[in-house]
Amino acid sequence: MREISCAQIRAAVAQLFLTANRQIAPDIRQAVTDAADRETSTAARYALSQLTENYVCAEEDGLPICQDTGLAVVFAEVGQEVRITGGLFSDAVTAGVRDAYTEGSLRKSVVDDPLFDRTNTLDNCPPILHTALVSGDRIHLLGIAKGFGSENMSRIGMLTPAAGEAGVLRYIVDTARLAGPNPCPPIIVGVGIGGDFEQAALLAKRMTARPLNKRHPDPRYAALETRALSEINALGIGAAGYGGVTTALNVAIATAPTHIAGLPVAVNICCHASRHAEINL
Repeated sequence: MREISCAQIRAAVAQLFLTANRQIAPDIRQAVTDAADRETSTAARYALSQLTENYVCAEEDGLPICQDTGLAVVFAEVGQEVRITGGLFSDAVTAGVRDAYTEGSLRKSVVDDPLFDRTNTLDNCPPILHTALVSGDRIHLLGIAKGFGSENMSRIGMLTPAAGEAGVLRYIVDTARLAGPNPCPPIIVGVGIGGDFEQAALLAKRMTARPLNKRHPDPRYAALETRALSEINALGIGAAGYGGVTTALNVAIATAPTHIAGLPVAVNICCHASRHAEINL
């Protein structure tokens, strides 16, 4: 049995969100640079070049990539051979988020009551924590700082099996079409197919952090990812809504078994600033 202290978890979570908010992943930076090189719209090409310049400035100066530093979402895989010491795991995660957002001078965007009071909690807490028990003696943490300009454009559809592949494709592309320029394109599109209402959404959220060079292991779904990306880019929305050939950088699909009567499809939209980081303890 391996011991990991809450102090270690707290420090790791704090570093995750400081890194995620200040340093864009190399694959995304390269994808934006490549998109600028092939862009046909002058305005969109300028917007993309400004994004790459912004990434450099944020990293060099220790500043947030975007003024919206997101709602903190943590996907945790906890090995069953780990003994957590010094407190509760969830409290350690919350404390780490609080440290990052207060000591790192990141914008605090969480309100305590969603409808009536909407009073800012002043520390960006509580985070959203998804925990899974896995084999082994390690803890894997994925932190996602999810901005709501893009989150608000996400959708879930409880399709029926009769919708088939064409219906799923249409739902994905229509979600991007309805979003238009609102989620700060170029976007990353995470898709969850199967499971039930909440599992499809979780799959989609997790897919916004999948490396851009990975494809679904099933060639049929990999082909669907490629086709959806092509059709979204054919919409002509373009970077910052200025038109052109790059509306999305990636479409990533995850799947799960589902009920015979259902075909849930969740589409989670993420802006170009896909702020995520991960660590193994």
